[in-house]
Amino acid sequence: MARSTFEGPILSGDVRFGPQRNVGYAELTQQANILLTNTTPNTIAYGGASGQFVASNGITNTNGTVFTPGTNTPATITPDSASALYRGVVFYIPVGSTIKNVFIDTVVLPTNAGGALANISCFISNTFTTIPGILATSGFITSTGRITATYTPSQLAYGTSFATPLDVPGTNGNPGLSQVVITIAMQAAGGLTTVNAGQLVLTVSYIQNDPNIGSATAYPYGNFD
Repeated sequence: MARSTFEGPILSGDVRFGPQRNVGYAELTQQANILLTNTTPNTIAYGGASGQFVASNGITNTNGTVFTPGTNTPATITPDSASALYRGVVFYIPVGSTIKNVFIDTVVLPTNAGGALANISCFISNTFTTIPGILATSGFITSTGRITATYTPSQLAYGTSFATPLDVPGTNGNPGLSQVVITIAMQAAGGLTTVNAGQLVLTVSYIQNDPNIGSATAYPYGNFD
């Protein structure tokens, strides 16, 4: 049984060419389970720290680099303050992908020593942001359960209806990347900046588009699959 392919995109169907071609894309997901009280990198459910977001490798979570779009320069993550806490995850996906959805599952509602944190939101963008992102936003998280990100017309243009852009230029022979960054913004109360509970599972669903298959009027879509 095959486990992995690193030459995507993954296409499947039984009519390869012509106007009745029925080949479709596989939908891909990346997911991060973050426990906000786990501050040990390279462990299961590592939740990041002040000024440090997470990247998920599927087994353990590592320190992730969020880039300033269009550069190889790391973005600055706002550190914890008496008024706000920021945690989050960066997902790297192929350039030209279409984002199908973003799911935010709150397993344990984030709290600090003063009780429930206020105005908890997930801002979804192509970099760290302290305001609703250019891709989507969750609205306020007030209880456990699943929230599906919502999109405005302008947010759809980032990559939900159209292809994601080149956010991170390629280096050392590696291809460039798009990045999806989920910023968890939490308003601190009374200057208490230590999170004592909170667990979220963040999932990005996307398809890796194939730029070589032609168009609806250009048959037979090339011979790349």
